[in-house]
Amino acid sequence: MTSSITISSGKICGVDDQGVHAFKGIPYAAAPVDNLRLRPPTPPPPWDGVHDASAYGLTAIQQRMPGIFGEFGTPQSPAGDDCLNLNVWTPDPGANGLPVLVWIHGGAFYAGSGVDDVYNGAAFARDGIVCVTINYRLGVQGFWHLGEHFAELAESGNVGMFDQIAALEWVQENIASFGGDPNQVTIAGESAGGMSVSTLMAMPAAKGLFHRAIPQSGAANNGISADTATMIGGHMLDILGVAPGDLEGLMRVPNELMLEAQVKLGDELQETRDPARFGEAAASAMAFQPTYGTEALPQRPYDAIAEGAAADIDLMIGTTMEEALIFIVDLKEIFNEELVSLTVEAVFGMAGKDGSAVLDVYRSNRPDAETHEIAAAIETDRMFTVPAIRMADAQVAHNPNTRLYRFDWSAQVADGAWGAHHFIEVPFAFDQLDNDQARAFLGDNPPRSLTDATHTAWVGFIKDGDPNHEGLPSWPQYDPETRPTMLFNQPCRVENRPADDEIGLWEGVV
Repeated sequence: MTSSITISSGKICGVDDQGVHAFKGIPYAAAPVDNLRLRPPTPPPPWDGVHDASAYGLTAIQQRMPGIFGEFGTPQSPAGDDCLNLNVWTPDPGANGLPVLVWIHGGAFYAGSGVDDVYNGAAFARDGIVCVTINYRLGVQGFWHLGEHFAELAESGNVGMFDQIAALEWVQENIASFGGDPNQVTIAGESAGGMSVSTLMAMPAAKGLFHRAIPQSGAANNGISADTATMIGGHMLDILGVAPGDLEGLMRVPNELMLEAQVKLGDELQETRDPARFGEAAASAMAFQPTYGTEALPQRPYDAIAEGAAADIDLMIGTTMEEALIFIVDLKEIFNEELVSLTVEAVFGMAGKDGSAVLDVYRSNRPDAETHEIAAAIETDRMFTVPAIRMADAQVAHNPNTRLYRFDWSAQVADGAWGAHHFIEVPFAFDQLDNDQARAFLGDNPPRSLTDATHTAWVGFIKDGDPNHEGLPSWPQYDPETRPTMLFNQPCRVENRPADDEIGLWEGVV
């Protein structure tokens, strides 16, 4: 089965993919080269003839992620400048009014792509949804804030977000050609993709481009202030030997050297976590992410959402139970009692709280846990769980159709040492388990019933804003007082205020 359709740039020809129509590598913006480097995207040039949309396009220039995520998340397509492309799966290009999902990949804002095997949108298409996955500029190419160093690059710190907005504008203009309804668009993403979703909810330029949102393991606490981003941008210029204001000199720097400097600065941030040099980015260890306090993003996303910036957006937000364990387990020798105690004392001491008392609570709830597992539980709450709850609290004040989940199932991979880790729910949500990437994280026999429960919930929310279905217990809308949370596991269940004694410790801290 192949099919051809006409979009705003010209005619494209797709391919059969898992029994649905797929159109891959479609340009949604011009290649950001020459005078378009470090600047917002511009429309793609039209083409004559038929554009071959049977294979993925180039992915963004990037550094490799460490560990298992680098091994199994490496882009399957070559990287290059001409990376502003997207992929569409549809059950029927001749249909009308199908709901649309736009997926934004993760990767700490410096890695990843929209072409991973687990992001294949065929299962969503089989269930009546037009699924779109996108690539966007990463690292220094997408989030290097240079506005105070170069007046001509005032928007540079958010061009990766402008890429995402350009993709959403492309959807508004073209998705009807694939059978989709531009008035029924859900955006979703995991990790930096979830943070991107939350940021788009706060960006004035994204208003009206989507109607529902699913931030997974990434909430609205992300981003760095313009002051911090300016400081980090200056460090990059120092490494490259480029003087502020020397735009010609900056544009002569090849992408390869920019990437080397990015890696060098990122390694320094990871090793030192020095707030004097990296500001609030020291806490997340991500030097390049959306910049707030700018025209494009006036406020920190959480603050904008708390004030009602996304009041018209239905929200389904959640995390996994043991997000951070997969990042820490390979370094468990480093996380001894002394280091963990000092770190917790520092984090909670800044808020006038007793870190040792905090550790006592986490330890008493996990009497058999190793020290690195205690550290992972605390980091999971700091970086993921508590920010997701804070975002649900902020959004439900303006839109009652808000729901909270936690994914608790743990695969017996790596002897179970990874737990219910960061990213584990993504193959279930996409119903894409029969590939090497999914098997690396889930093993050979992940439970089909949990796949059905998860994927069907995502489908329901995308279609009508309600994730409830026969395979789940009743999942109520969010209430800050009772905090009902869907726990995806075998079996799935709803629990009010899970881990409440631990979550309460973070009041006034996160």
